Order: sequence, then structure tokens, then C-alpha cells
Amino acid sequence: MKKLLTILILFTGSCVFAQSFQQTQNFQQTRNVQHAAYGESALRINVYGTYAFDDNHVDSYYSNTSYFNGAVNGGFQYGGGLEYLAFPNKGFEISYLRLDSKAPMTYYTLTGDKRTNFDMAHNYIFIGANQYFRVNPKVEPFAGFQAGMAVYNIENPENGNSHGTTKFAWGAKTGINIWATEKVGIKIQAALLSAVQAVGGGVYFGTGGTGAGVSGYSTFYQFSLGGGLVFNLGN
Repeated sequence: MKKLLTILILFTGSCVFAQSFQQTQNFQQTRNVQHAAYGESALRINVYGTYAFDDNHVDSYYSNTSYFNGAVNGGFQYGGGLEYLAFPNKGFEISYLRLDSKAPMTYYTLTGDKRTNFDMAHNYIFIGANQYFRVNPKVEPFAGFQAGMAVYNIENPENGNSHGTTKFAWGAKTGINIWATEKVGIKIQAALLSAVQAVGGGVYFGTGGTGAGVSGYSTFYQFSLGGGLVFNLGN
């Protein structure tokens, strides 16, 4: 009986050891494939192309004679980023995004309310961190947060006057990378960008020129959907 139990224990232990060894080998093979595809410390280039939706509630009220309200329209937003993967599942990225849109605004002038459809150029420069959740070597969900500055140029098409301002901005994004090859992937993502009123310069909407028009602070949010491409440059 003891011999039978001993044989059974040895057999069970051998099976467990063999299974554990196989799992370890499979895990190591998967890691090797991941490292081959991504690299422990890899550089990536991210190319972005998304559609940004309108923010229809942008306003600033200082007084009955100093205000503006309206919308910041969306449009095609594009840009790129350089990302360094310090760890297999975490990357640090410097990125730039550009959006050219319209801003239909009602604002106060000396002769009363006036409405103008301003030209507005959005430029975002961010430093951010991305967290990856690898399902397998081909599928890579991610989430990220970024902070930096938004540089806006606002032009009045009625008279050609323009004004620029720089504000603090932040963004958040989530999505998935689908690797077509070890070096090229397709990016699908949703993102939210916001320029914050508490820090930075004022957004200017008015007739333009010295002492004419209305300037103020206004926070706005812009949601975008789209994607792009990701290129793995290796170690």
C-alpha cells in the first residue's frame, strides 16, 4: 500500500512538475515573441488622425458689457508622437496635435451684440504616459494621460485681425493597437482634450485691434474618435 501511495505521489508530482515546466516554457515563449515584436526598451512613432466633435457650450461672462458665448467646432485633427517604452507595458510620449476649425461666437461691442464665425487654429504639445494591456502579440489595448500646453490662434475673418494665446491643457485617451506586422500596427482610439481656464492666457473673441473686443477665460472640452498608425522602431 505504501509503495502504491509512493508511486502515486511521485507520479502526481511528476505530472505537476511537467505541467509547471510546460507553462513556464509557454510563458517564456510568449514573452520572447512579445520582446521580438516590441522590445523591452523600444522606440515607437505614433501617427494620429481623428475627428474632433464640437463643444457647443463655450462662454465667458465678466459683466453685461464683457462677455462672449458660442461654440468651438470640431474637424479633422492630426499629429504625431515619439514614444519610448521604458518597460514592456508602459511608454512615455511627446506628441503634437493640430486642428483647424471655426468658432461661432456672440460677443459684446460698443454698438451691441455681434456674432462672428472666427477662424481658430488649435496646436497641442503634450508629454504623456501610456499603459498597455497586452492580450497577445497582435492585440494591445491601452490607456493614457497627457498634459502640456495648447497654443491657439484666433482670427476675425471680417477684418483679418488675429490674436494668439497659450493655455494649460490636458488629455486622456483609450484604445487598441492591432499589429499587422512586428513593425507596423493600426491604432483605434477615443480621446478627450481640454484647455483649462485656471492657468494660462485668455481666449480672445472680438473685433480685433487695441481696446476693441472681448477677452476672457473659458474652459472647453473636445472629444475625438479615430486612430492612426504605430511604427515600432525596435531597441
